[in-house]
Amino acid sequence: MAISDDDIERIRATVSIVDVIGQHVQLRRQGRNWVGLCPFHGEKTPSFNVRAETGRYKCFGCDASGDAFTFVQATEHVDFVGAVEILAAAAGIQLTYTSSGQSRDRARRSRLVEAMESAVEWYHQRLLTAPDARPARDYLRSRGISGELARTYRLGWAPDDWDALSRGSGIDPELLREIGLVFTNRRNRAQDALRARVLFPILTDNGEPVAIGGRILPGSDDPAKYKNSPETPIYTKSRTLYGLNWAKGDIVRNNLAVVCEGYTDVIGFHRSGVPTAVATCGTAFTEEHVKLLKRYTNRIVLAFDADAAGQGAAERFYEWERKYDIEVSVARLRGGKDPGELAQTDPGSLPESVARAMPFLGFRIERVLSHSAAATPEQRARTAERALAVIAEHPNANVRKIYAGEVAARLDLPIGDLVGAAERGGKAPIAMRTRTTSDRSRRNAEFAALAMLITDWDSIAPWLVAELFADDANRAAFTLLVDAGGDVTTAIEGADEQTRSVLESASVADVDGDAVLEARNLIAAATRRELRHVAPGADPARITADAEARLTLELLADTERADDAAAWLLGWLIDRQQGLSGAE
Repeated sequence: MAISDDDIERIRATVSIVDVIGQHVQLRRQGRNWVGLCPFHGEKTPSFNVRAETGRYKCFGCDASGDAFTFVQATEHVDFVGAVEILAAAAGIQLTYTSSGQSRDRARRSRLVEAMESAVEWYHQRLLTAPDARPARDYLRSRGISGELARTYRLGWAPDDWDALSRGSGIDPELLREIGLVFTNRRNRAQDALRARVLFPILTDNGEPVAIGGRILPGSDDPAKYKNSPETPIYTKSRTLYGLNWAKGDIVRNNLAVVCEGYTDVIGFHRSGVPTAVATCGTAFTEEHVKLLKRYTNRIVLAFDADAAGQGAAERFYEWERKYDIEVSVARLRGGKDPGELAQTDPGSLPESVARAMPFLGFRIERVLSHSAAATPEQRARTAERALAVIAEHPNANVRKIYAGEVAARLDLPIGDLVGAAERGGKAPIAMRTRTTSDRSRRNAEFAALAMLITDWDSIAPWLVAELFADDANRAAFTLLVDAGGDVTTAIEGADEQTRSVLESASVADVDGDAVLEARNLIAAATRRELRHVAPGADPARITADAEARLTLELLADTERADDAAAWLLGWLIDRQQGLSGAE
């Protein structure tokens, strides 16, 4: 074992299993046990029992059981040694390692964390006591951050000096380089990475300092307003959330995490009565962040402009909701101000904005409706089209139908038309349809057929011809795929920008369904489209063929005759298109 047995027993005797599990599960006393909802399976009636005297837990619903170490392993997704280290850090116990290779890696990490801890404390004391830090103290007070808050969040000050930290902190310069606080300049001298900045230590959810974020003071000529220490062996931005170490207990108790973008935003939320706030560290909100928060809650409120990234971000949020069984909502901050500013000017609005957070899709729809005119029938129709485009992004048909009904009621439009459009994936009724090429190619049956052509060539390729694709980009994508024998990489190489976008989207699309049925639907749509083109003075042969096409179209619903009907209609479509081309 990499850690001595004596250390493990000391942790077992020191750590309260109730405290450990209470960070993840809301427990209440019941006799000699503590009970709560099991974190390992969904349940409505508590069956998860914790016994402090024995240091064990047991769920009578799913049979999960163990001690503090096994619980940490299961919830933090670490091995036994990692669980021991987490509990030791929480209890302030110094561990003794053996000389194994794994232990050397852990010992190295421990040295780096200790170096960061020393740097954080050195910077913190500079903020509290150094004369040159007075402008930083004044700035923080102007932002409503008192000395007490500065101590709570261990804020610091980086002097406006080239090598104050590397020269004056007493920390091994090589360790400072490894944690990104010092670099070697062109004169081959150690130079501080952070200068003349208010500093915000970034801690893991277990309270280990792993990075530092810095902000310039107002009036500085430095173009980089924020600067963070780089990713290092102990710090990965996409897996770290600022403030989680302080917020996680309240997140568990409230089953809610508020995600914002800045360090002062987190502090502003906390001092305004929202202690569940955390922030990303100079990066977008990622799936790794979701997985981290899922340890503590299944409800996430976004306190930033979640709509700014548009449809791509929306699809990720919907995917995460389904994949991790979470709820994503959006807080509408008063006046569009950031939480740090509202904490000073209107602190009561922050808990109110969280309490009134809207589901992500509802927020996006409200954004469309509130920014679109609806005074005339034409304006209402265009607004409905924009709203349907947003609704179409959601993968759940029932959710789409509910929101479509609400939009129809708001705009005084036929509910059945919009609900039907949402059920079909957001296609507007013919009378309202003015969709863009990219929207059509992303959402309609043609796109589904292309996606299946890439993943299930043998099943669908025999039923597809170029004449089935009304959209130019879709038709070009189909032709390139056929020419490439289904190899999407080769097809993309020969595509223009618009067609490449269609192919790239189709290559990663998760489309479920019966390939042959999708092809029949495409054939039916193309047939109806052609039958609408009635040429003046058409010859009798064409009239007869069109009549036969209408009859054959109905046979697509007959399972025994559908294949023959589809084959006949494909030939008719090809002849029809060739005839039109010849006429031109």
